[in-house]
Amino acid sequence: MEFLQNSPVNKLNALVADTTSHMLTFLQNPPVNKLDALIALVAVSAVSVAAAYIYLKKKVKGCLDRNVFKDFKLVKRTQINHNSARFRFALPTPTSVLGLYAGQFIRCRGIDREGKEVIRPYTPITLNSDVGYFELVVKMYPLGRMSHHFREMREGEYLAVKGPIDRFKYKPGQARSLGMLAGGTGITPMFQLIRAILENPKDKTTIRLLYANHTFEELDLFASKFPNHFKVYYVLTQYHLPTACLNILTASGGMERWQQPHIEEMIQSHCPPPSPDIKILRCGPPEMNKAMAAHLNELGYTKDMQFEF
Repeated sequence: MEFLQNSPVNKLNALVADTTSHMLTFLQNPPVNKLDALIALVAVSAVSVAAAYIYLKKKVKGCLDRNVFKDFKLVKRTQINHNSARFRFALPTPTSVLGLYAGQFIRCRGIDREGKEVIRPYTPITLNSDVGYFELVVKMYPLGRMSHHFREMREGEYLAVKGPIDRFKYKPGQARSLGMLAGGTGITPMFQLIRAILENPKDKTTIRLLYANHTFEELDLFASKFPNHFKVYYVLTQYHLPTACLNILTASGGMERWQQPHIEEMIQSHCPPPSPDIKILRCGPPEMNKAMAAHLNELGYTKDMQFEF
């Protein structure tokens, strides 16, 4: 209820109502001089429009600090599969926003199995339109140092976070089309961008995603809701690759899985062709990123057309 009362729409409605009240008073007690009346009417209208514009364009103030770690409480942990989970962390108030924009990430601090401090970058799958909380999807590798911290985390405990950290500065419409190559939890920065683009009706960027996984429910929903702007292709399912290819989703996965000829065929079939107004993004295990860069170079994508998270 508090969020509804303090929402931007309600505040703007209150501003309009207040302006309307002033204008009614003006009309009931008009100035004698017509020129004064015209000036007063224009002034009231101008102030109202300016106030509304300034309010709506005001930059969102987030909860993060670039230089200082802040603690956020884990309020919900949802297991996705045997080694991946979704973590929801509460923000200070039900109307708070994290303050992270598309293309930015955070740094998380934890303790590894030897009791030593470890800091790793993560990209939330939530946006500033999600108020009161933020979420991380984390794949917990057997020997991963930060993976150990997340594996041991229980609801009610706190995670130290700082940011935002700039990674890929996205502006609506900066590319006509985006191609995305993702493996494992390399999907998280892609998902953040996909949401930001598709939930902005003014952004007409088209997106084509090749994802080395079987399925992802939220992606399927986006593909169904925005068929003209977003398409997802699941490498393992749609190309009938052996389950052994799941090795690419682990830190020890072999690059040879990504060096097979059909990978270039998939990129050519589904990603936008080389052009100055497109961008190909990639995120996954190091072996995958290295192999994808080689494929893209071979297909004629210049360095300016590529970006690696």
